[in-house]
Amino acid sequence: MGWARALKVPMTRPAIPAVVLCGVLACGTLASCEYSYDDGSAPASSTPSPVITEPTLPRDPSLSQTITGDALKSWAQDVLPDVNGLSFYSSFGLLSAGESRDEETTRLPGGTYAVTLACRGARSADFTVRNGSGVLVEVMLRCGTTRVKVLQLEKDAVLGMTITANSPADFAYRVSRI
Repeated sequence: MGWARALKVPMTRPAIPAVVLCGVLACGTLASCEYSYDDGSAPASSTPSPVITEPTLPRDPSLSQTITGDALKSWAQDVLPDVNGLSFYSSFGLLSAGESRDEETTRLPGGTYAVTLACRGARSADFTVRNGSGVLVEVMLRCGTTRVKVLQLEKDAVLGMTITANSPADFAYRVSRI
């Protein structure tokens, strides 16, 4: 038993300062590591990058003005492009404030159609498309814009078109087979 006492190591205080020092050195070494590579792109510039937003085109101020005659006919042809002879009916005209116009298309065979509507003036125009007594499309269209609505006709039909202007407005529409 005497030899066991001779090998006994005296108790000392734990080496807390050494552990803390190792931790600080490890963190400092890891924090200074940086991974970089060359991806072939140019280095980042110090100028701020531009903000990208949804592109919008300014509205043509001349579209707030109504027109007549050949200018009206030309505008209608521009906003209602012909689709390779598949147009069945088109019309255009000028309405006074509060005026309403009722028109009918020619007989359309059953099928799928695109009805393109356009308005030119200071405010808006209301378009209503009917098949008999049933309303197929009802749209308040802001002037200066064009809208396309798709219709499915189960059988031959004559469509009724009603256009009402809230203020003086040019209108145009075309019914084309899809």
